Amino acid sequence: MSIQSQKNNMADIAILLDRGLGYIYGTREGGPNGDKKMFLDKSAQFLRALAKDLHFVESRVTKNPAGIAVSGDVGLYEMWSEGNGVYLNITEPLAPFDALLYRQIVNLKDYTGGANQWLPLAVFRARAYETLVDILLAQRKKAGDLRHAA
Repeated sequence: MSIQSQKNNMADIAILLDRGLGYIYGTREGGPNGDKKMFLDKSAQFLRALAKDLHFVESRVTKNPAGIAVSGDVGLYEMWSEGNGVYLNITEPLAPFDALLYRQIVNLKDYTGGANQWLPLAVFRARAYETLVDILLAQRKKAGDLRHAA
């Protein structure tokens, strides 16, 4: 996928998150056929392409529609090498946060990982794909860091 397509996806995801996907007006508006489905599908597509752009050795995209009163979430677990990965979660931010969660992980089943860090949703609104890539690449551990961690 091109960088321009990824930038457009970022803008679309931000617009969907700003709409408030956790409303409960029925299945047509927010449910399986509406904005919520669009959010989940577009976010999963975006994260799969991001994983390719970052040249991960191994990655896994998870999609959780959750219940009717929440947006659901899409997560990307990505590994550069053994013990060296990053997790990014896209979900509707809760007040007062206007940010998305990311953190270092050591394997694809690392559900607690390193310290939570926050990516401002403004990065998505600004279509700043290069900034997102730089932030995630900064999480990559150097080979020496891996030896000391063992």
